[in-house]
Amino acid sequence: MLKIKKVSDIIGLKVFTDNGEVFGEVEEANLVENKVDSWRIRINRNTNLASTFGSAKGVIIPHNFVKAIGDVVIINKTAIPTREPEETE
Repeated sequence: MLKIKKVSDIIGLKVFTDNGEVFGEVEEANLVENKVDSWRIRINRNTNLASTFGSAKGVIIPHNFVKAIGDVVIINKTAIPTREPEETE
């Protein structure tokens, strides 16, 4: 049976990648026409993934990259933006 959660119950949940890496915590849901469009995730600075984002405090993950929501949120690792190498002149 599908268990439906309130958006307010999801705020504050820990976020993990599908590889089991700690990613961060849900800060906010972005709604479009009363449907969740994306999630704003505060990045956990104590992880290896934090260096990918430089000084950014968070990232927005589209809802279609969320694999599961329960006691934690599981996201597809491909949803995490990668940093482009800086061009040198």
